[in-house]
Amino acid sequence: MGVKWVSEIFIENLPKLCYNRFITIRWGIAMTAKLFFEAIIKFLLGVVLLGVLLFLPAGTFAYVNGWLLIGILFIPMFCAGIVMMCKNPALLAKRLNAKEKQSDQSVVVKLSGLMFLIGFIVAGLGVRFDWYTLPKGVTYFAAVVFIIAYILYAEVLRENTYLSRTIEVQENQQVVDTGLYGIVRHPMYAVTVLLFLSIPLVLGSVYAFVVFLAYPWIIAKRIKGEEEFLEKELTGYREYKQKVKYRLIPLIW
Repeated sequence: MGVKWVSEIFIENLPKLCYNRFITIRWGIAMTAKLFFEAIIKFLLGVVLLGVLLFLPAGTFAYVNGWLLIGILFIPMFCAGIVMMCKNPALLAKRLNAKEKQSDQSVVVKLSGLMFLIGFIVAGLGVRFDWYTLPKGVTYFAAVVFIIAYILYAEVLRENTYLSRTIEVQENQQVVDTGLYGIVRHPMYAVTVLLFLSIPLVLGSVYAFVVFLAYPWIIAKRIKGEEEFLEKELTGYREYKQKVKYRLIPLIW
């Protein structure tokens, strides 16, 4: 009788169980589709915005260095987005969330945006007014450095799935102290220094490079605020600081 009773209960509730499962699957597909379109829209907006900031001040589309930067920036970005979409959509969602909650860190983000705005416009104006352009050898070398830094950036994302674009501590987050995190405490920022300082060199603009030199100072300010936050909110971070001495550059800082 007990087995029969259980069977009857299961049969009676089977339609409800199937319906709930259907709703869960349908909801998951809807959320995945939403994330996909959000990523595509932001990707396309990024391409258009960078194009405007470079080619409009330059007054021409015949800005070879500009096209080179767009290629080495957005092709790997598109590939990385596809990989995250398939392998770890939660990480992609966190990377798309760029709204900083802390007011002092919000200022840091805005300063970074201002740096990019001025730097790209200056590079474009250099083409329009025929300012000094760096030799092609420097441009190609910088492009190689940029690609290597991009690969290292992908490795950082692989090592630490808790990474987001805002300073926060997520549920069940743990300190990562292996791989690149065993060398410096902020390998993502270290890699972005290489990325961003190589950008104006790819564009062939020494004047834009001067503008982008503000980035190490900006990121140092962000690191200071982030470490103060993590010491309070993330268990084990104080011990991690004792284990890994350097923040950004081994043997220097």
